[in-house]
Amino acid sequence: MAKKYVQIVDPIHDFITVYSHELGLVDSPIFQRLRRIRQLAGAHLVYPGAQHSRFEHSLGTMHVAGQAASILKEKGYLSSDDYENIRMAALLHDIGHGPFSHLFEEVLQKNKTISHEEIGKKIILESEIGDIINKSGFDKKFLSNLAFGNSKYQFMNEIISGGLSADMMDYLLRDGYFTGAEHAKIDFMRIIHSLDVHEKKLSLAKSALYSFESMMISRYQMFKAVYFHKTVRSAEVMLIQSMLLADKELELATDDIKKYVQMTDEFVISKLVSLEPKDADLKRARQLAIEYQERKLLKCVYEKIFTRPRMNQVNTDELQNRIAKKAQVNKCEVFIDISKTPSIPLSPSKTESKSIILATKKGEGPKESYELPISEIPLVSAISGFMDMLRVYTRQQFRKKVEIAANVILGENI
Repeated sequence: MAKKYVQIVDPIHDFITVYSHELGLVDSPIFQRLRRIRQLAGAHLVYPGAQHSRFEHSLGTMHVAGQAASILKEKGYLSSDDYENIRMAALLHDIGHGPFSHLFEEVLQKNKTISHEEIGKKIILESEIGDIINKSGFDKKFLSNLAFGNSKYQFMNEIISGGLSADMMDYLLRDGYFTGAEHAKIDFMRIIHSLDVHEKKLSLAKSALYSFESMMISRYQMFKAVYFHKTVRSAEVMLIQSMLLADKELELATDDIKKYVQMTDEFVISKLVSLEPKDADLKRARQLAIEYQERKLLKCVYEKIFTRPRMNQVNTDELQNRIAKKAQVNKCEVFIDISKTPSIPLSPSKTESKSIILATKKGEGPKESYELPISEIPLVSAISGFMDMLRVYTRQQFRKKVEIAANVILGENI
């Protein structure tokens, strides 16, 4: 008799169970490709332990989503089929990521106006992934919608993405563990056991509000300390610029699935460092990739953090030109980086989350639910809105001149 599951040892969740109908997906070449895409792109150049990949994060997200679904199944909100669908959708939620994870998104959106979610849908619907799903008796179209927050069951979408999502619970714990950052300690089991459903939306027991608050603060701190760390972003700015300069030559921003799934971190970096310098752009792309590989990183000479959206007011090309002119350096030696994130995770529909639904129960009386605005959760309210970071980078030899120019120009305007 064939074994119905395997167990994978995991440093975050101890053991992750993968059932036979999920194993076909995990063992497929397209999913195995996620082993070769780092979860945190260039963060390993600052935090050497951050070598973990989208592969183990996807397994972890499936595991946490399964735990959440199991709790809601016990409470009567989900069937066994729903439980299996949620696990599989969570497993596939990152299947469309390109090399260097979210970093590649900036290349895609600059040149193709397409997201990794849209590519993920294509992979599920048009590749062997969809064939495996169908052969297992599942609906690939439904799973595609659920994996990317578009199913008609809002609370099921919210298990996978959003402010109470399995995705965030796994990546905070996993990224904190592998970077060594102490900011990502969250009591995710308390949150999971406190989940409920109110009017087709995910809700949380009021008694677990402090755990939710702590998780939001942890996420905010991880963005400041890890994801938007100035040296991490220095490495990533170099990679983005290199890929943009070489995109036409290498056809990186493709929505051709066969070409797309060939691309991994090492595949792309090897292409970049091997570029034939036929023109100035390709020469510069190659130089940036080599310097990234050798950790000869750009220096940050100006930094400002905003907690309310301000960056839409900034014309980066104009700013680059002005700073370069003031510093008397070539404009290609000035790098403007604008990093943005909502302080509270977006909902599955990609809108700003402005409230959380809390459930209360007194004695033997009926359960009551109400919507609590984020503005009424003091610590979370303090960080709500958007965290925007504006930074100016340059090479070591131009550091002083560009620093002076950036401070003069940005001191006048920001």
